[in-house]
Amino acid sequence: MPDGGYESPVIVTGGAGAIGSVLLRSLLERADEVRVIDNLSSGRREHVPVAPTGKKVVLTVADLKEPSTYEGLFRGASAVWHLAANPDVRKGLTDPHLDLAEGTLATFNVLEAARRHDVPQVAFSSSSTVYGHAKVFPTPEEYGPLLPQSLYGAGKLAAEGLLSAYAHSYGVTTHIFRFANVIGPNMVHGILPDFFEKLRRDPTRLEVLGDGRQSKSYLRTEDCVAGMLLATDRTRDRVNVFNLGSTDQISAREIVEKVVAAHGGRARIECTGGERGWVGDVPLQLLSIRRMQALGWQPRWNSAQAIDRSIAEMVEARRVRSPGSPPG
Repeated sequence: MPDGGYESPVIVTGGAGAIGSVLLRSLLERADEVRVIDNLSSGRREHVPVAPTGKKVVLTVADLKEPSTYEGLFRGASAVWHLAANPDVRKGLTDPHLDLAEGTLATFNVLEAARRHDVPQVAFSSSSTVYGHAKVFPTPEEYGPLLPQSLYGAGKLAAEGLLSAYAHSYGVTTHIFRFANVIGPNMVHGILPDFFEKLRRDPTRLEVLGDGRQSKSYLRTEDCVAGMLLATDRTRDRVNVFNLGSTDQISAREIVEKVVAAHGGRARIECTGGERGWVGDVPLQLLSIRRMQALGWQPRWNSAQAIDRSIAEMVEARRVRSPGSPPG
């Protein structure tokens, strides 16, 4: 993807979501028109930024499983950023068809639309879950075999296979980004929204799935977007695969203690037990980011800082008050 700008419109699937909405702001500095496709199942219309003067953002509410409702948007486009997916890893356990439909088949439809309309470049948001229960930490991109333990991870890995095949079969340049846990503004799923919602329902106790020792890395959306843009600017292989994460980890127990403190420190923390939070959960995750660092990228915040920043934003956005504090 061109360093510094696009000569024709850019498409973003999932552009009303937590990562997509941050990406849109950066793309509007590079393109005159950004076409957003989102079914608004987890994204929010208000998350789509207003285009500055001379720029254009068009939101089409559509389901990627129904190509006829959006395929025309690919005509004349220079690149596709495919971020749309089921955002809830656990949900696939109760609905096994979900990640096949929303992940793998939706990705196939996006790639087919790109192929039919000669869109030369596709960037894809994959996940660290494709590594499964890795035995090498930090886990590099060349680690294998890839044996995901969740249907979400399986869907992402299958989608990666499709991107590779389309790249080699039809000449599409693809970028595959394997994310750690990405957090920041506009989150609606994940550990922090879950904890905040539990405390909203019952301020006296906070349940933690597993034993609290699960340890993972966390990355701010701003760092994630900066990394994706840098990689697409500076790499031109047919298939480009990059991990995006921080260089450290933080445990679920540390996170829950921070959330409880932000709510006044009075809630009782209760762990359900077991090394995994749920079936398919990967209790330990730390990605090697040497490949990205070699391009000149480094996250600005470590895991704890990313968590602290996100908690502070959620406290302000949700107007959380500690017990006994005066009304705001």
